[in-house]
Amino acid sequence: MKFTTLGRTGLSVSQLCLGTMNFGPETSESDSFSIMDRALDHGINFFDTADMYGWQQGEGITEQIIGKWFAQGGNRRERVVIATKLYAQMGKDELKDWPNTGFVSALHIRRACEASLKRMQTDYIDLLQMHHIHRAAPWEEVWEAFEVLVRQGKVLYVGSSNFAAWHIVQANEAARRRNFLGLVSEQSKYSLLQRDIELEVGPACEAYGVGVIPWSPLAGGILAGVIRTSEGKRRYNDWVKHLVEEKREALTAWEDLCGDLGEKPADVALAWCLSRSFVTSPIIGPRTLEQLDGSLRALEIELSGETLEKIDAIFPPFKTAPEHYAW
Repeated sequence: MKFTTLGRTGLSVSQLCLGTMNFGPETSESDSFSIMDRALDHGINFFDTADMYGWQQGEGITEQIIGKWFAQGGNRRERVVIATKLYAQMGKDELKDWPNTGFVSALHIRRACEASLKRMQTDYIDLLQMHHIHRAAPWEEVWEAFEVLVRQGKVLYVGSSNFAAWHIVQANEAARRRNFLGLVSEQSKYSLLQRDIELEVGPACEAYGVGVIPWSPLAGGILAGVIRTSEGKRRYNDWVKHLVEEKREALTAWEDLCGDLGEKPADVALAWCLSRSFVTSPIIGPRTLEQLDGSLRALEIELSGETLEKIDAIFPPFKTAPEHYAW
């Protein structure tokens, strides 16, 4: 396994991040345990989750599975950099529709942190991320709440997810005024089929030392092979089917290129993601041990300048990023 540092911190994380969103809804508890154990065997030390995962409001099913896995001992907790997220409405039963059970107020930050700690059976969270921007919450309130958690030792680092570039700049400038570390990571949707963050988010993160953790680097599996491989037999929803038809020419060229390289499309897509200068660790979301094992090949693929140019010809980048709008 190859390691890098998380943004401008000294924290070492694996260049592949284990996404746990499938744990519970798609992957059984026992299979989830096996996947996490295998990830450690491979040297993957960076796990990502969220309080809302499990898709039953207020239950935090995925975090509970991780907590039970930690509780088995064997230095599992000590070997993992655990990242989770808050924002979603987490009230249940009589509190299901009650105010202040979601978003990013100081009150919810405190409650969400305590609830995640309890579900994951740990006394600290390595990286606590805001799942979305909360425009109603002033940064003074947000940072004061996180500062308390950091001083208490319950949170080590703070990150964001799905933020615009100006949110990241605004957040870190506010943190700078408070002599607080601020955001050290940003989790954004990023793949060859969605390169929007190259315009501003990626460059802003690079300028501020914020590591980018791409989610959906395979574009929901579309980049794993849907035209010529067995992956094309997977069941997709109507939106994905529409996208495949819309991008069929490009996807065909993509799979032909990967065939010429002698590599699986999924592995090349991850390798391309890892080649971006602002990327820290793409999130992989295996449902099975086989999918986890297969993803490691991406770390061994070196894409030449010529190959990168061919990829850009198939999936055009924003040529003038990061100053696309400047003149």
